[in-house]
Amino acid sequence: MAVSSIKVILNADIQKVWEVVTSLEDWSWRSDLSRVEILDEKKFVEYTDKGYPTTFTVTDTVPCKQWEFDMENDNMRGHWSGLFTDVSEQNERAEAEQNESRTEIVFTEEVYAKKPLMKPFVKAYLKKQQEQYVADLKKCIESREV
Repeated sequence: MAVSSIKVILNADIQKVWEVVTSLEDWSWRSDLSRVEILDEKKFVEYTDKGYPTTFTVTDTVPCKQWEFDMENDNMRGHWSGLFTDVSEQNERAEAEQNESRTEIVFTEEVYAKKPLMKPFVKAYLKKQQEQYVADLKKCIESREV
């Protein structure tokens, strides 16, 4: 099993960050996807820009706090956890100076490679994917002025 986690503070309101991350209808900000197919209220499929599908099943949702799901495709299976924290109050001085809301996100993935050949590369791949996801998210937030 490979585990990778990323922690970032975004200069945006927690409600807006939550809406962007959890929206399955508006995934256009994701540079790695070609489409998302919603199967039902708890299950969806993401297709990479090369058309490779991964199925996600939502396992826990606490609005503006936590979103979790299991994921699986031909190469891996695993679990993703996203934690959202309003950190504006924790740094009132910075907020007063910047007059901005701030949201901390912590995204953690635990992945099991299904193919032994892939096991040595999973952690590096997860890190790369997380970094791209956060870069896309920051770009979306800045462009939408969330």
